[in-house]
Amino acid sequence: ALTSIANRVTGVALSFGTAGVGAVEIINGNGAAMALMENIAAINPIVATGAKFAVSFPLVYHYLGALRHLAWDQKPEFLDNVSVEKASYVLAGSSLLISAGVALV
Repeated sequence: ALTSIANRVTGVALSFGTAGVGAVEIINGNGAAMALMENIAAINPIVATGAKFAVSFPLVYHYLGALRHLAWDQKPEFLDNVSVEKASYVLAGSSLLISAGVALV
């Protein structure tokens, strides 16, 4: 149940993030979002890495969660309590690892 809630939360975060980038561009003009990202990156490497993780984790988690649901739609026999729990751990762990890798690039 927690991974399902997290999937919804990451979807909302992605929506707000997209709206925020759009608002920055509309209010401040073309290239303002890129300038904002460059300013955040210039603060220090720890802040830049944290910002990249904050952007990458919702995207990776939500995408992998969609793939998990697609697998369940195609193979409903995977929908037993043991398999769902294992898939939840794999989803959370792989999302953290991939997002950390992306943030460190």
